[in-house]
Amino acid sequence: MLDRNALAQLKGLKTQIEAEKERTEAVLRGTPARYGFARTDDGREVFVPPDEMLKAFPGDRVRVCLRPGKDKRPIAEIESLVDCPIGEFTGRCVSKGKAMFVEPDIPGVNRWLFLPPQARNGAKAGDYLHCALQRHPIRDGKPQAKILAIIGAADDPGIENSYTMAKYGLERDWPEEDQRQLESLIGSVAPENDDHREDFSDLAFVTIDAARTQDIDDALYAEVTNDGWLLYVAIADPTAYITVDSPLRATVAARASSAYFHGAVVPMLPESIAQQCCALIENELRPALVCRIAIAEDGSVGEFKFFEATIRSRAKLSYFAVDRYLNGQDESLICHATPLEALYQVSRALRTRREAKELVMEDRQEFRWLLDDRGHIEAIEPCEKLSSQRLVEECMVATNRCAAMFLADAGASGPFVVHDGFRRDRLKDRTKFFELYVQDADQLDPDSLEGYRDLLRQLAASEHELPLRSMVNRLLTRARLSKNPGAHMGMSLPLYTNCTSPLRKYLDFLVHLQIKAALRGEKAALCEQPELDSLTQKLQKLRNISNEAERWLTLEYLQRQAESTPGPWPATVSHMSNNGFSVRLDASGLEGYVDLRKAGEKFHFDKWTATLKSKTREFRVGTPVDVTLIGSDDETAHLPLFKLDANSGRKLEVIGKPSEPTAPEST
Repeated sequence: MLDRNALAQLKGLKTQIEAEKERTEAVLRGTPARYGFARTDDGREVFVPPDEMLKAFPGDRVRVCLRPGKDKRPIAEIESLVDCPIGEFTGRCVSKGKAMFVEPDIPGVNRWLFLPPQARNGAKAGDYLHCALQRHPIRDGKPQAKILAIIGAADDPGIENSYTMAKYGLERDWPEEDQRQLESLIGSVAPENDDHREDFSDLAFVTIDAARTQDIDDALYAEVTNDGWLLYVAIADPTAYITVDSPLRATVAARASSAYFHGAVVPMLPESIAQQCCALIENELRPALVCRIAIAEDGSVGEFKFFEATIRSRAKLSYFAVDRYLNGQDESLICHATPLEALYQVSRALRTRREAKELVMEDRQEFRWLLDDRGHIEAIEPCEKLSSQRLVEECMVATNRCAAMFLADAGASGPFVVHDGFRRDRLKDRTKFFELYVQDADQLDPDSLEGYRDLLRQLAASEHELPLRSMVNRLLTRARLSKNPGAHMGMSLPLYTNCTSPLRKYLDFLVHLQIKAALRGEKAALCEQPELDSLTQKLQKLRNISNEAERWLTLEYLQRQAESTPGPWPATVSHMSNNGFSVRLDASGLEGYVDLRKAGEKFHFDKWTATLKSKTREFRVGTPVDVTLIGSDDETAHLPLFKLDANSGRKLEVIGKPSEPTAPEST
């Protein structure tokens, strides 16, 4: 039996232990292993043992007790849940014996959630699911979920697209109430009868697009003049129905853009307006915003004017048919010879001018996917950009330039597409790069349009052994949306925006509203920078969603190819990172990643030569390699992972102790 002194000592020890504990709130971070870390509000990261991590999910905000561990470093014990960000989520149904679980598609969560029999909704193992968290594991470490909907089975046609849309909450259809409002509006508005619209229905406009396109949003016409050409670009006008003050504009803004998947499209606007009322279909009178541009023989853009108008397209032509006509392989379009020949001439003049005076994106080998009935890739074949596609592209670029100039002249609050050139936070690196690789760098002003253009051209034309044009990309900004006019350095243009796809892109829709306000003598002040920043984020999210579905299809195709032709496959390094590089397969253009941390030797990345180098070999952008598919990384959502062939890379001769790399002479 303990005496009073012993009891007092035990009580004092217990008090001391309790005094050494600290209670605070923290956010949990998981790891690929079972343990995790608790990040407190003051920035500390405290170890969480595996048994404790079973009580919560990564991302949860919890109240923890911090106690000293064996090595005196604190350990976090989870006491209670403050907030769980997991609500609804997607995943895949898995079974173990008679029990069924969902494997959640949630970053950092690598545990299965039990599906009680009454919450399974008829799901089978392998089904893709839309679920909700039903029971948090905070009490006993046993989480449960319930199935809200079955997205589809693994072998359902187009499941890759359907699942990715559901994962990110991408709705195919407009809300029912908005649909009803829109249908009522369509029935009460007849924009083709507006007195303020110019009648251009006598001009022989034609549309040139993919054969299956239904939401046709631009039509073209050109005629020869004494000084060059008059180019007319007619753009579908959904703002004739959804006006500045329409409550439906918020729905368009929220959707931001049509989302394009292989074999599927989630349209920004409903079919009732995008195809039935606004699309510039053949022989139908349609409202349009028309830009008339005088193009000189040297391809320079002269006077231009925008009109609210009505037009009537004479024909729906496909890229393929127009290309065959322009190349003298088919005379079936001879009845449209006059506008087509003029359009071809003006597009060539515009292109020649841009190549001589501005910056044009470099061409690279393109590929066409052929899908089977299930929406999987059946074959991939190389293809070239058609003359007809270049024709349309040049007409669109010219129109977008004019739209930007019009908005600037009108004092409109954007939206402008601005590219600032070099990043302000990497000017020291820019100076160093110029010293190493740019000839007569002191004679160039890289912050001016002309200087930036001449620099990029010099790097692209360089015969230096290093990929200088590719290397400079890490120093450059991305294009951004701005309410204030600014240069687009990447195109070497003083101003630029986008206005030619208002049926598919809210940016273009917004430009239309601004142009029409200015045409009517109203103040074009609809844009605020936070709205444009939000639009940028939405557009990036849509690209990420479609890219994830594309990677899924890519991985499935490569896995089937590996069964019959396991490789190695010829590829080319397309992008460098500190730990590896992306490759582009020569035969298909498909891309994946090589992790050099698993290559059996240590590599060092040198940013000044943009090379990954070991003691025996090195890699840089453009290096030919041979790779073999090894699977995918779930953390990067179906990104194909490749193993590098042992003989790939530029071999280095090892003589004694390797010396520090020296910068090559500038060209």
